[in-house]
This record gives sequence, structure tokens and C-alpha cells, in this order.
Amino acid sequence: MDIVPIVKHSLLITFFVFSMMLLVDFINIATKGATSRLMQGGRWRQYTLASFLGSTPGCLGAFMNVTLYVHGMLSFGAVTGGMIATSGDEAFIMLSQFPGTALTLFVLLFILGVGFAWVSDQLIKILHVTPCETCLQADCEECLGETPAPSTDLHKLRFKNLSKNVRDISFTRFLLFILIGFFLVLVLTGIIGDSDWTWKRVTFLSLILSSLYIIVISSEHYLNAHIWDHIIKKHLFRVFLWTFGALFFLHWGLSFWDLGAVIKTHMMWVLLFAALMGIVPESGPHLIFVMMYTEALIPFSVLLTSSFVQDGHGMLPLLSYSIKDSIFIKVLNFVFGIGIGFILYAFGV
Repeated sequence: MDIVPIVKHSLLITFFVFSMMLLVDFINIATKGATSRLMQGGRWRQYTLASFLGSTPGCLGAFMNVTLYVHGMLSFGAVTGGMIATSGDEAFIMLSQFPGTALTLFVLLFILGVGFAWVSDQLIKILHVTPCETCLQADCEECLGETPAPSTDLHKLRFKNLSKNVRDISFTRFLLFILIGFFLVLVLTGIIGDSDWTWKRVTFLSLILSSLYIIVISSEHYLNAHIWDHIIKKHLFRVFLWTFGALFFLHWGLSFWDLGAVIKTHMMWVLLFAALMGIVPESGPHLIFVMMYTEALIPFSVLLTSSFVQDGHGMLPLLSYSIKDSIFIKVLNFVFGIGIGFILYAFGV
């Protein structure tokens, strides 16, 4: 088995994740205050906005939902719906592998999140589950855009910073510029990715150029706290390892073992395992189901079940504040997810 194509594919996916995380992080910061204000408008508005935040790729929307929940600005059902809509870092990878299906999945998870948010709030009227009112501040502050640095510094992503940043370039900025520039050359020469000018190649090049632009004009605080300390240190290396591991396992299984036949023969167990794996509050293990869907080894119902139950890192901040609420959310998401998954599978989806 040739390992070089697997490494190239893993690098391509990893850089796509990096570029998308960078854009989502900036949008999250720019809209944070407006989102908090929009939440103050009734339960159905909470359900809709929490599910929308959850359906955005990555952990940022889920972290914001947790922050609003522990401050009493979201109902239990709303944060449950937000977790249902969340697909973790796998969302970025799905966008790189099957963008059309991925967008359909996100829309469906958003709708299901809104609906089951209402169902969850009806259930807690009987079980008396309340928000974690003792919490004063959310975790993962750099994710949420609530760092101790002045807020004006967070938004200094302006073109007029270009000359100063180039003149007084820091080592971190220089290193990122070199790495992204080197990757741009690899893509332009066709060493990595498509060699023909397809829409995927154009999209990927646009993301690379957007990333370079943000790197060049961003403030030192944003560069270090958001891009380097959070996106690269906390996410990127793990994304590459899990991607490489999943691709290697599938290529090995398809080359030396009739993996496809085994999966198709035991699809009900695979669906159940996808739901059980979704309980793990970590992005990475669920990637195996994304890759199996890419190889047409599992149907859409299994992918939906995995995405429905799992929430990437989204549950981690809430676990540190209320284990009871976290467990109850996970139980509800597992029950709802396995039910929806089996119904869709029964209809041949």
C-alpha cells in the first residue's frame, strides 16, 4: 500500500480545516455581541439561534451556546438542540470531501436541533433540570472571543496594519507566512490536490489566499491567541493525526481485508456503534464514519447518527460546570439520534 497519497490527502484536508477554522473564528468574533443580544427574544428564537450556532463548522458555536447557557441566557432545550446540530471539526472535513451532502446534513441537523430543543424543554419540566447558575465564566475563552485583552485589539484585522506587520514582522507571523506560502506553491504546482482547474481547486486556492491575508493584517494578539495558541496548537495536529489514521485504516482494510462486506453485513451494529462513539466528547474518533461515507461503505443514515449524537469538543466546557446536565444532554441526544438513525435506515436512506 502506497502511503504517500494518504499523507498528501491528509495534508490537504488538514489545511482546508485550518483555513475554514480561521474564517469561522473571525466571523464568530465579529458577531459575538450581536448574537448575545439576539438570544433575548423567547424560546423559539433561542432554539433557532442555538441550533444555527451549533450547525456552523467547528467548536466555536457550541462553546458560545455553553457560555450563554451557564449565564442563564439559553434554556436547557436550546443548548441540547445546539449540541444536536453540532458536528465538531468533522464538519470541515465533510465540506472538503462531499460539500453538497455536507450542507444538506447541516441543514437537516439544524432543523432537528430546533425540533428536539422544544421536546427537551418539555421533558425537563417533569425532571426539573435547571441551568448551572453558579457558573460565572465560560471555558475556552480564546474560542469565544472573550480574552482579557481589549476588545478593540481583537478586531484589528485591517489592511492598514499591513505595512507595520511587514516592517516589524514577528517570528510567528513569519513562520505562518512561510508555511502557508509553501502550501500555496504545492497546490499551484499540482503536487497536492487536483492538477486541473476544477471548482474544488479554485475554492481551495481562495481559502489559502484568504488565510494569507488574515495572517498578514491581523494584530499580534489575534495572531498568537486565536490562530497559533488555539487553532494550530489545540486542533490542527490532532486533525492531521486522526485524518491520517482514518484514511490509513480504510485503505488497509479495503486492500487486505474485505472491510466493505463486513460493514454492509452488520450495518445495524455499525449504526449503533456510531451512536455510542458519539458519546465521546472529542473530535477525531468520529472521523472514521466520515471516511467510510466517502468510500460509500455506509449510508447517509449512519453518518447522520454519528453527527447527531457527537458534538466534538462542544461538551467539554459544560462538563467542568455541571456533570449532571452534560450527562442528561448526552443521554437525550443518544436516544433521539439512534431513533432518527434507525428510522432513516429502515426507509433505505
